Amino acid sequence: MRGQLLASALVSGVMAARPFLNSPDTGIQLVLGDLPAGKLAKLDSIIGLPDFDWAAEHYLPDRNYTYYRNGAAGEYSYRNNLEVFHRYRFKPRVLVDISDVESTLPTTMLGHNVSAPFFISPCARADYGSSSSELGLVKGAAEGGIIYIPSHYAHLSIEEIHAAKAEGQVVFQQLYLTSNDTVTQQEIDRSEKAGADAIVFTVDSAADGNRHRAARYGVGSADSDYSAFTWTYYQKLQKMTSLPVIIKGIGSVADAKLAIKYGAPAIVLSNHGGRQLDDSPSPLEVAIEIYKEAPEVFKKIEVYADGGIRYGGDALKLLALGVRAVGVGRPMMFANIFGTEGVAKAVKILKHEIAIDAGNLGVADLKKINPSYVNWTPTNWAN
Repeated sequence: MRGQLLASALVSGVMAARPFLNSPDTGIQLVLGDLPAGKLAKLDSIIGLPDFDWAAEHYLPDRNYTYYRNGAAGEYSYRNNLEVFHRYRFKPRVLVDISDVESTLPTTMLGHNVSAPFFISPCARADYGSSSSELGLVKGAAEGGIIYIPSHYAHLSIEEIHAAKAEGQVVFQQLYLTSNDTVTQQEIDRSEKAGADAIVFTVDSAADGNRHRAARYGVGSADSDYSAFTWTYYQKLQKMTSLPVIIKGIGSVADAKLAIKYGAPAIVLSNHGGRQLDDSPSPLEVAIEIYKEAPEVFKKIEVYADGGIRYGGDALKLLALGVRAVGVGRPMMFANIFGTEGVAKAVKILKHEIAIDAGNLGVADLKKINPSYVNWTPTNWAN
């Protein structure tokens, strides 16, 4: 017994001493470490999505970077969102003809054609990263052929963002709603008139986020009210618009089932980027829960997921479970420090990584990826 306790204490000690993960060591510090603080790196020095984070932290004022970077409380959910993908090992297949895998990237979201199975998640205040604000995001999404979901708390107005769309571009609109039906109807009407293709109703921000890091800089949660929303309210909301109303912020299999019961066309598995409730599960953990307890959910409703995705392999693990498309938030906000060109490059990077990682996994067609390509028994982080 003493031996077991000692071993447990040693493991706890090692984990406590482990450095807090923000971004992995990609070698960018070795190459660009002499770049003066406040100077923007050259875009051609960016190799992967984590490099955008490094460049943003180096370039932006601390307050601006913190707004994007912060998480709730001790930021363990933020950390877990990043680390959880690496607790599940792939089961690669070989001698598979994967030469045409890039052509299988396109998919659909609520019937809209997109060039790859990912989208830009809603994040507020793009002006904290770029003078072009949300214009870099909407135009970068257009260049990459993916869907952009502007935040209700964007710097630019709903009308300004949608007016910047390319011809035929699909943009969903995220809304934070209040219990005032008149105001809610006004915001929905604005979104419809502006040309939104869907409403994204965020439900994982029921109260103010407990964000210590953000509080030091005065950049806490923009939505600090206590919510009175219920599933009955969601039914009422659906009657206030002809647009599909996606529910963003599902964190359990129970609520995924309720979303089907109440007629949601799609859900987003999300814990708000780890910014609201610390120790809330990552979207991957929720997707695994659904796969194990109610796999039919993936067939009855379109399931999306966002949180912690930094590599093509991260996306593949979610797609393998039945998720249709994954959302990318912080990396796109960091990419936006380079404006449209940076966002377009981030889209290109993730497309390329999804394709080559699928090829190395032995997946010839992304539409046929399935749970058998991953060992769903988690490994110890240190292995």
